[in-house]
Amino acid sequence: MSRRGGATHVVTTTRKYKNKVYRTHLLRRSYREDGKVKNETVGNLSHLPDPVIDVVRRALKGESLVPADRAFEIVEGGSRFHGHVDAVLTAMKRLDLPSLIASRASRQRDLVMAMVAARILEPQSKLATTRWWSDTTLTELLDVGDADEDDLYEAMDWLVDRQPHIEKKLAARHLDENGLALYDLTSSYFEGVTCPLAAFGHNRDGKKGKLQVNYGLLTNRQGIPVSVSVFEGNTGDPKTLLPQFDKVREKFGIGRFVLVGDRGMLTQKQVDVVQEMDGIDWIGALRPEAIRKLIEMGTIQMGLFDERNLFEFIHPDFPGERLVACRNHELAHRRAFKRQSLLDATAGELDKVRGMVARGRLRGQDKIGVRVGKVLNKYRMGKHFELDIRGDAFDFHIIEDKVTAEAALDGIYVIRTSLPAARMDAADTVRSYKLLSQAERAFRSFKTVDLMVRPIRHRLEDRVRAHIFLCMLTYYVLWHMVEAWRPLLFADEDQEAKAVRDPVAPAKRSEAAMRKVHTKRLDDGSPAHSVRTLLGHLAAIVRNTCRCCGAERSEATFDMDTTPDAKQKEALELLKTIRM
Repeated sequence: MSRRGGATHVVTTTRKYKNKVYRTHLLRRSYREDGKVKNETVGNLSHLPDPVIDVVRRALKGESLVPADRAFEIVEGGSRFHGHVDAVLTAMKRLDLPSLIASRASRQRDLVMAMVAARILEPQSKLATTRWWSDTTLTELLDVGDADEDDLYEAMDWLVDRQPHIEKKLAARHLDENGLALYDLTSSYFEGVTCPLAAFGHNRDGKKGKLQVNYGLLTNRQGIPVSVSVFEGNTGDPKTLLPQFDKVREKFGIGRFVLVGDRGMLTQKQVDVVQEMDGIDWIGALRPEAIRKLIEMGTIQMGLFDERNLFEFIHPDFPGERLVACRNHELAHRRAFKRQSLLDATAGELDKVRGMVARGRLRGQDKIGVRVGKVLNKYRMGKHFELDIRGDAFDFHIIEDKVTAEAALDGIYVIRTSLPAARMDAADTVRSYKLLSQAERAFRSFKTVDLMVRPIRHRLEDRVRAHIFLCMLTYYVLWHMVEAWRPLLFADEDQEAKAVRDPVAPAKRSEAAMRKVHTKRLDDGSPAHSVRTLLGHLAAIVRNTCRCCGAERSEATFDMDTTPDAKQKEALELLKTIRM
């Protein structure tokens, strides 16, 4: 018998038993006997970890294996955070943001792209941005590594000149003829007093004594931002509305559309002007005093809400309009509870003042009035109290008739629209008005940790406009990233339910979304994320610049990226589903 030696190798076999898969790793030797190739099993490697088996397999194939720290080294300063940068730039590419900003490549366009990415990843001042991004791959991927804060300011000046062109492109993408456009206004406070736009106005930030700037956001029905307008901080809400109609018609070229604005914006004066515009319709809401008048006249009868939560009607005071009265019972209970809590707290504080006056610790009409004023300003319930202030006495009582009159409006609101019923029924009209929450969501993102539009530190008017427009572009990218990442976030994935849910009842998240909230986990058992934590997880993907050990500094280097884990890979793949 003739037997000749052969090669040793690893063989992996797979078998399935009772819905379970079993793998066996065998060390085998091939040999030739009497002219035939045969195999024999030398040992079973199945008890070894997979990485060890892989090393054995590669060694038997003749590969030379050496420790990684002896094969190459990471050059000094050669590690940069990369995964989160890759994610944002992928989203920008899917949205074709470069051509949206400018059709031709330029230094300014690259800097604007870099500022948008930086505001998503690490929103901070322009100076701090140029310090931060040197530790990421953002500078090399966009070739802005040599930029300083002055370069960023120049790019902002360039951007504000391009704003009308960019907004026109966004409107062409996301606004439709005969479609909805949502508009809402907010404000942000300044650090400093020299900007021409800075003024005292209706404070929405809770920052007393701070100058502010107002800005209005125009979006489509999904909440995708299309345009932002900046106004002086003391500009009233209604004055900002009519320019939006002109912008959509004249600048964006959309002749017929429906604009949705809140009740503080679509006042009767604005409605009278818009009614004369051909092809333009609107959806708004009545103010409390108008609703109270309709109740007192008997037009809105509370008994009608016993079996339904909305009904439609017309009224001669609102010619050419449809009115939809709604009553949210849960909102009514919350408002009643809040009012009673504030009344009790105010009465308790006023009772303390009354005791101080009775004990002689507080005297004089002026001093008593100042102390009482502080209490009323704290709880803002002065309209429900009747006060009796004298030099040596103080008394008060609650005006029950006013409380009762206000309570009658709890949970009641009235939507008004110029749209005929044939174009939009009552339920869809209410749903359309509630879409304003999309603009409110954008403002929350602007002001909080997502984008940190405030405080505004710029002194020049155009820099303030550029700063806010830059934040709008950033939100445009972030909006699409959130939509793509819904399966990985705490966000509700059942978006279609919004179109058919009860238009009056409070919005409720789906069972799947609530399960994520309560368990803090996804269906596969992995942790659910916020946008911030998911970006942080992606940042763990690092790009390292390496060279072979012992090589001269002048020799070539190469880049190696951290291999993404399953969740990082899924996040990056989901961004590839973004569509304009």
